[in-house]
Amino acid sequence: MGIKGKTIVVLGGRTGLLGQALCHAFTQAGARPVALSSQDCDILDPKSVDIILDKEDPDVLINAAAYTQVDLAEEEQEMAFALNATAPPLLATLAARRSIPFVHYSTDFVFKGDKTSPYTEYDETSAFSTYGISKADGERGLLKLGYDKTLILRISWLFGPGRSNFVKKILTLCDTRDTLTVVEDQVGSPSYAPDIATGTIKLLEKKATGIFHLANSGQTSWHGLASMAATLAGKDCTITPVPSSEYPTKAVRPHYSVLDLSKYIRTTGMTPRRWEDALAEYVQKELGMAPKA
Repeated sequence: MGIKGKTIVVLGGRTGLLGQALCHAFTQAGARPVALSSQDCDILDPKSVDIILDKEDPDVLINAAAYTQVDLAEEEQEMAFALNATAPPLLATLAARRSIPFVHYSTDFVFKGDKTSPYTEYDETSAFSTYGISKADGERGLLKLGYDKTLILRISWLFGPGRSNFVKKILTLCDTRDTLTVVEDQVGSPSYAPDIATGTIKLLEKKATGIFHLANSGQTSWHGLASMAATLAGKDCTITPVPSSEYPTKAVRPHYSVLDLSKYIRTTGMTPRRWEDALAEYVQKELGMAPKA
């Protein structure tokens, strides 16, 4: 389907990191995004979403809203499961009634992290954090519903403009500290929100359905990502690698959650750019930082 001229309702589009990037990308592509936040409608109340869908009559419904606070989810399990597991099938049902595509975002955290080669869409999910389990349940609910115009995109390690994220936090800390410690034994695929947004449009144009993995190409550790960001920004801060055991968190993270992008590449004919190039754009163009001459 061509995107130009289409109305796209984006849940989480007003304040979310990914949602804002999606709305920008849709606007650039000539579509009419409708950005919604939890203030505009409650995704756990189908009636409130239905009223907006009746008013806007969208061509696509996108769910970029989620409970994403990985550690807090261990305490707020009920809320995490409500937003991540219960809401997606409710929303897909509303899309099915209108026979419009439904796009939902999942996460690399649905995997246990015990592989040493990139995870494909066909690998079994085996999450062990509340966040990961709730997101995997959301996927399962959608697959069980079986609406044939559903597109599930697993993304990972999201960073980008418009909202606080790991990269921005690191660069802010670099301004007040000489040294930082960052874990090096968790390896994944960084994802630049604007690239995820353009990748989503490519898949919609191909009428793709089912589960896809989408991230930037390449892989790194949190330490690698932090170090590269500091170098690109010209920050004079030593970033020391440490094992996860030195940085205990409430939720257990996967040690390895690199996503295999070959299904996306095959379907769209496009290879996502490397994470280093995306990071350079974010740090130097979006944040306006660069090494001192």
